[in-house]
Amino acid sequence: MKPTDALPFNGDSLPRKTPRFKDGENHLELSYEELRDRNLKIKHGEVKEDVIKADLKKEKGVKSVIVCFSDMEGRFHMLDFAPGHVLDTEDNLTFDGSSIKGFSAQDKSDLRLKIDWKSFRWVPADVFGAGKVVVFANVHDQDDSPYLGDFRSNLKLLLDELREKYELTVNVAPEVEGFLVEGEYAEQDYDKKVGFKPASKTGYFSCLPQDRLRRFIDLVAEATSAMGFENEKDHPEVAPGQFELSYRYADALYAADQIQLYKIVARQIANFMGCTATFLPKPIKGINGSGMHVNISMSKEGKNVFYDPKGEFHLSEMAHHFINGVLSHAKDTSLIDASSINAYRRYDPKYEAPNAIKVSDSDRGSMIRVPLAGEKSARIEKRTVSPDSNPYLVLFSTIRAGLKSVLGTSEEQAEYAKVREGDVKKLPTTLKQAVDLFGRSEFIKEILTDQNRNKFLELKKRVRDRSPKDLGDNVHTVEVREHHEVGDQSTPLDF
Repeated sequence: MKPTDALPFNGDSLPRKTPRFKDGENHLELSYEELRDRNLKIKHGEVKEDVIKADLKKEKGVKSVIVCFSDMEGRFHMLDFAPGHVLDTEDNLTFDGSSIKGFSAQDKSDLRLKIDWKSFRWVPADVFGAGKVVVFANVHDQDDSPYLGDFRSNLKLLLDELREKYELTVNVAPEVEGFLVEGEYAEQDYDKKVGFKPASKTGYFSCLPQDRLRRFIDLVAEATSAMGFENEKDHPEVAPGQFELSYRYADALYAADQIQLYKIVARQIANFMGCTATFLPKPIKGINGSGMHVNISMSKEGKNVFYDPKGEFHLSEMAHHFINGVLSHAKDTSLIDASSINAYRRYDPKYEAPNAIKVSDSDRGSMIRVPLAGEKSARIEKRTVSPDSNPYLVLFSTIRAGLKSVLGTSEEQAEYAKVREGDVKKLPTTLKQAVDLFGRSEFIKEILTDQNRNKFLELKKRVRDRSPKDLGDNVHTVEVREHHEVGDQSTPLDF
């Protein structure tokens, strides 16, 4: 099967907006089956770094390597390099850091990209372009040290330490929700007076098999499956035009990469269909918002250490300590989990909003839910995270919060356990409250450098200051057009 066979559009092959090939060119286009086979072997460690590079050099049809990284707020960035240049100068790939919000100053603009070959993927030609492959990079400073403003680097360092020091692996399975709305670039062209129009009138179980939303979900699922995501479930969500795709758990760093790729694939396929895939947490008033439920467990020597058949919710003592740490620092990390104005519209109890700082095995209004599971699938589900958040920073801060209790003394663990006593506390309801809590938090000062903390805080203060004092029910133009995943890197418009 060719990629064009896998991506039908109104029953036909997906239309291309650029010419196929120039005379004499023969760019790589692998079938979806071949893509899946190659990517799963890399994902499961069957193909080593030197083999990946050798295969890249051998494949003459590869015209460019898309090198990916994310900024402080989580916006996804991609740079195309010639494959020979990447292989010859992989330790000295540079870019202009001053052009990225929150990164380097103009007088120290150059930053380095260090290729993480374990993240290499062969990608569908119909989505990314013929002859292209994808790899993630960690950002390094001019002195070659990890750039602290790159939260992928922060997460990687933390996960490496857990493996080396405690033989622990953090496993993550995200459930990312979004909306398919009418019109290309509907976010950039958003008008408060008009709002978004869902591309389908149905959702959840009522969606017809060939509805436009269902076809969009099928196309995204086929592309992500080919990229080695190991899809488990894909379906329309509760609201009209809303979707969710779920994947098998993976190492936390790999899972965060998948979130970024999943969103860019969804956006591109929606664009092909004349629509926009938006990951704003609450794009449309009066219906459910979108979340990014983060399922987390830990394993040691292949065994799930969060499982205990005799424990409450079938969770181990370690898992409960982890939960206590996450709950205790819920207000500290609220600005990380919900980092936009729009995210706080989602915390509405009428729409299953997870705004209660508690754990439950059934209440979907709880910050943490424990799904029904067995030994292999026992996990906790953090439900407060928005799909527009920085996945690397979310996982970094969540793991650090859980470890505060897991690795604490017995006295400290007893103190953290008190979070489950007394009246249930609520999460902040506005970005302003979250900014204030973040700025005062001793926990945030502990896990982030002063520079990173101050930069992130300043970015969010600018967002806070641009927002209307009274948000009201209607989604404002400024909160969409100047959203960190939508607006460009230039100076924001005045409200």
